[in-house]
Amino acid sequence: MFITLEGPEGSGKSSQLPDLAEFLSGQGWDVLTTREPGGTPIGDQIRQILMRLDNQELHPRTEILLFLASRAQLVEQVIKPALREGKLVLCDRFGDSTLAYQGYGHGLNLDTLRIMLDFATDKLKPDLTLLLDVDVETGLQRKRKEDEWNRLDAYALAFHQRVREGYHELCRQEPERWRVIDAMQPKEAVQLALRQAVMQFLQEKIND
Repeated sequence: MFITLEGPEGSGKSSQLPDLAEFLSGQGWDVLTTREPGGTPIGDQIRQILMRLDNQELHPRTEILLFLASRAQLVEQVIKPALREGKLVLCDRFGDSTLAYQGYGHGLNLDTLRIMLDFATDKLKPDLTLLLDVDVETGLQRKRKEDEWNRLDAYALAFHQRVREGYHELCRQEPERWRVIDAMQPKEAVQLALRQAVMQFLQEKIND
């Protein structure tokens, strides 16, 4: 089973994922966690290029190719082997980030991006995607407080607003795959909502 967490900057994905994984492990699932970009030695090197604040000249097309290169490596080296072993894979971001950020955010052609995503992922798609939804200004304020400000965070506010709107459009296009979690709630409430959404989904799959 392949489950991804998505959301605008500062939505809390990275901090929520470990607790969710621990909970699911306690429920008897063999859980593997990973993240994008990164998750492999090669992907982590690409991540450094993508996130460095001094790489302001990085063109959106270059950006997408680097993200896809990291993703292709992660799929082949980590995600596919884990799924073959019957593990439950939790991933902090996946292909939907490309559509939200480079597609809706930068305005690159969505049909072209989908073709590129199919190539990079070998058409692998999540079984369930959890959108941690947060107001853009609130999310960016959180990132500043966490002292993890990176090149993507530094994009204009309008860019981040387009990203959030893009995520909601993706939810409308595939409502059966997406669950929207209100990430404006306290951390404990968000974690509870994530657990409930995942357990309900897993129970439905078991009963099918």
